[in-house]
Amino acid sequence: MTLKRERRGHVEILTLDRPEVRNAFNAGLAVALYDTLTELESDDEVRAVVLTGAGEKSFSAGADLKALAQGDPSDTGRGISLVHVCRRQTLKPLIAAVNGTCLAGGFELALACDLIVAVDDAVFGLPETRRGMLAGGGGVSRVCQRTSFAPALEIVLTGDPVDAQRAYELGLINRVVPREALLDTAVDLAERIAANAPVAVQRAKKLARDVIGASEDETWEMNDEARIFIMSTEDAREGPLAFAEKRPPVWKGR
Repeated sequence: MTLKRERRGHVEILTLDRPEVRNAFNAGLAVALYDTLTELESDDEVRAVVLTGAGEKSFSAGADLKALAQGDPSDTGRGISLVHVCRRQTLKPLIAAVNGTCLAGGFELALACDLIVAVDDAVFGLPETRRGMLAGGGGVSRVCQRTSFAPALEIVLTGDPVDAQRAYELGLINRVVPREALLDTAVDLAERIAANAPVAVQRAKKLARDVIGASEDETWEMNDEARIFIMSTEDAREGPLAFAEKRPPVWKGR
């Protein structure tokens, strides 16, 4: 198995399990992660997902270039690659628990997640320009979305890595923690999200992403659409009722 799974309550933990190649993606791992995320989207018991890497060296080195060059025995013929995983839109929140170096496609995968928690010795970067290539899995646009233009452009054009503390200062990641606290911190964050109304969380996530680059009028149109939809759900009635009755809400996800 190249992808390990663990369930903790309403949180699913996915571990990229190719530590011998720094959790680089061959076709088999790309298909496994893509299909698992698709499955979890329709699993009402799962409200948040944590994605991490096996070992202590790397979250992911991106695409397995040796497998691509030598012929990939894990290729299923479906044509799904790491780029497809990074492009995949998910309703449920994804949290990357970055356990080591996070470069090239690995960084793009982390950026495809909604929140990022990292060990204090993690390193992030898009070195593609050093190899005459482009970060084609959304890395350029997502770095520019997460931080201001000047430092984003420096990361993209120089290919220079940044350490975890600098990434945190730039707003690229959410937490920097000691290694022993990484998974617990990511799961705790996921559990705090999972304790909220699932539909409200999913719609809030979608709205937050959709309004990036939108005009004022477009933003309000999307805001009103989301608000009207959420207010029509059973959970929107359950939340205030539970507050009035001084009890925890019982979410139905509809």
